[in-house]
Amino acid sequence: MESVLLYIVGVLIIVIGLALSIGLHEIGHLVPAKKFGVKVGQYMIGFGPTLWSRRRGETEYGVKAIPLGGYISMAGMYPPEKGRKSARTSSTGFFNALVQDARTASAESAVDTDEQRLFYRLPIWKRIIIMLGGPAMNLLIAVVLYAVLLMGFGLQTPSTTLGSVSECVIPAGSTATSCSADDRLAPGAEAGLRPGDRVVSIAGEPIDDWSELSATIRQHAGETVPFDIVRDGREQTLSVTPLLTERYVYTKDGQIEMDAAGRPVTEEVGFVGVGPAYERVQQPATAVLPAVGDNLSAVVNIVLHLPQRMVEVAQAAFGTEARDPNGPISVVGVGRIAGEIASVDTAPIVDRAAGLVGLVAALNVALFVFNLIPLMPLDGGHVAGALWEGLRRWFARVFGRPDPGPVDTARLVPITLGVVAVLGVMSALLIYADIVKPVSIL
Repeated sequence: MESVLLYIVGVLIIVIGLALSIGLHEIGHLVPAKKFGVKVGQYMIGFGPTLWSRRRGETEYGVKAIPLGGYISMAGMYPPEKGRKSARTSSTGFFNALVQDARTASAESAVDTDEQRLFYRLPIWKRIIIMLGGPAMNLLIAVVLYAVLLMGFGLQTPSTTLGSVSECVIPAGSTATSCSADDRLAPGAEAGLRPGDRVVSIAGEPIDDWSELSATIRQHAGETVPFDIVRDGREQTLSVTPLLTERYVYTKDGQIEMDAAGRPVTEEVGFVGVGPAYERVQQPATAVLPAVGDNLSAVVNIVLHLPQRMVEVAQAAFGTEARDPNGPISVVGVGRIAGEIASVDTAPIVDRAAGLVGLVAALNVALFVFNLIPLMPLDGGHVAGALWEGLRRWFARVFGRPDPGPVDTARLVPITLGVVAVLGVMSALLIYADIVKPVSIL
């Protein structure tokens, strides 16, 4: 029962974190919009039926039933058709009707509004600031949460204390997970090393971190060298002979390197059979931005290869292929992972809290990247439209032509609906995959 309750708590934390992230994203749009004088009719978290709202001044603030996004309603999001000061009263054709509906809604929001308070009448740089305010807020949230994670909780780092000592030597390529009577004793176990021993020096060389320990062992393969350790507060010296053994060579992406004949590449190294104990080490402020950058790079890579990734998700959901743990997941999958993090009873509370903070931080990085995609109705689409308008006006000035006026973004409404439909299908596929073949951290 306790695990179930903790699972629910984890899901609730991620739901609240997502709602706050969406709310702050919209505030990132709201503040500069009001600062620049744009009339904002609504500030809403969620979509669908309104659960609660309250009007303050000219803006209605509220929460809607489906917490999968949010929006602010700005007067004059779409300019009137060129040559007209108001929306057309009739149109023919399905797509023309969609464009007309968008213009009509925009015109209705601009009723009794000073023309200078309409969004499309703002200078281009102001429109770009308003539309980038939301993603910038998500990036700021991510930076703050990564600072809390790295500088507050600290990063799990391998220490010079032994966390595990293998009993035997299992040959490379073997699928065995336990020792048999015929297996050779691992050098560490044979020498008397135990979990909890802290290695101070090897062969007289001081050991300050795990990478030094590993490098020193590799250098003394086949030699009997003294291991100076601290056990139960007392210093001891054990004689250890690292075994010369083969191990696979891995590429940067974690795959086993293969030679020209298609055979695994191996190298001879010293082997003792010990693994590190991990401890949280608080990181300096300089580690925050690189961590955010690494996360950004990973999300951008997923977005750039999204069609291929979605095909892989479909193959996993409807076939026998394994689900890529580093692939895209839906809000359902994020909630499931949050529940698993919170309910792992073998992990300390600080590790579970850090895991949830890291998950919300990664979610905000994903929101930042996703909203910058240059497609309507995403923020990046509005930015792209404003930049295109600026480019057209610049060319007009250079070649002495009349000002072409604002870009008629209402004509992009059919494309916007197409993008929304594609995003809806992808979301449905991810949700289905997260139900029938979820990504799990357990």
